[in-house]
Amino acid sequence: MNLSVRARLFVVFLSILCVLALVYAGLTTISPTNAQIALFGIFVILGILSEVYATWIPSYRWEISSGIAINLAGLFILGPALGIFLVFLSSLVSEILLRWRQKETGMWGAVVPITFNISQLVVSIATAGLVLTYSGYQTLSLQCPIDYAWAVFAFLAYSFSNLSLVRGIVSLTGGGGFFYGLWKSLREFFVQYGVLCASALLLAVLYSISLWHVFLGLVPLILVHVSFRSHLQLQTEARKTFEKISRILDERDHYTAVHSTSVAKLAVRVAQEMDLSESEIEKVDVAAKVHDIGKIAVPDAILLKPGPLNDDEWTVMKKHPVISAELIEGLSIYSHVADAVRHEHEHWDGSGYPDGLKGDDIPLIARIITAADIYDALSTDRPYRKAFTIAKSIEMIKGMRGKELDPNVADALERVLASEAG
Repeated sequence: MNLSVRARLFVVFLSILCVLALVYAGLTTISPTNAQIALFGIFVILGILSEVYATWIPSYRWEISSGIAINLAGLFILGPALGIFLVFLSSLVSEILLRWRQKETGMWGAVVPITFNISQLVVSIATAGLVLTYSGYQTLSLQCPIDYAWAVFAFLAYSFSNLSLVRGIVSLTGGGGFFYGLWKSLREFFVQYGVLCASALLLAVLYSISLWHVFLGLVPLILVHVSFRSHLQLQTEARKTFEKISRILDERDHYTAVHSTSVAKLAVRVAQEMDLSESEIEKVDVAAKVHDIGKIAVPDAILLKPGPLNDDEWTVMKKHPVISAELIEGLSIYSHVADAVRHEHEHWDGSGYPDGLKGDDIPLIARIITAADIYDALSTDRPYRKAFTIAKSIEMIKGMRGKELDPNVADALERVLASEAG
């Protein structure tokens, strides 16, 4: 695993905190009851299963699992010391099981990710344990409102610590800004985390009745896990569907598939040059990658024609941004950029299509993609002409300023191209 020096130092620091937490747990552990020992064993098994079958979220580069509820329930019922050992043991075993398939290339390459994954979970539960210790409780009986208040504080400490540590390593490995990523994670998964916290509270309440009642609380927890996993699976399948469409386009027209990737990279650089927020830059990237997907409906005779299109052929070609938008607007992962995709062929002076929008009526994201799209088209070989030189392409972009292109976007594009040439 290739990590930067800062990322490696981050993992080392985190592993030191993990060791300190384990030492603290060892020094403060008191003799557990038979019921606590039995519950500890049950939670270890459940924790292992929840991590092994965790749900991977590609766009966030991390996983979410029902193990959060198990870890918090262990903390509330067994106390900070046993809670730390519970998380350490279950995460260690689950990581070994998950990485076992890599034994052909050796387990050493997995040491860093295993160390990070275990350490961040232990540190997160230890942080929640500090809240519990500060409250004056070793365990929570959840018999009065103040108990629930401390449980919520512990949950917030665990969640914030867990998300911050994961976003930290993702940011250090080139996965975007820390604060934007953290805010996005908190916003997108607060409900899921809240439900898992409620599940942990339910397990703790049921344990106060008897050990066997805990098994009743596992039913809704399993349902939450399965439903969330199904939701993410649907999103993943939707992304794969569009990837397949892109591959089909690649087979029909290699230029279109390569063009979308090139436009996305250039559009992102222009958006960054314009100091757009990370959320807007992300939208630019997503929209640019699928902006030409509607060409799947354009006949080969038109799409691959080795010459200029006639009026009737242009009428057909001009439908592709509308088709692109219609294809993606019903999917939550793309719906927020459907409007930009529809209007990425609009012109600043109103001469574009499909709706003849002009000026600021055109979404900014669409204006950025338009500029990147035109430059890439000019500087790339087409079926009916050779590519223009970079200098000639830039000269033509300047001529489109205030006509086809938003002047501010055109200026930003020129600065990006100038910096790359320099």
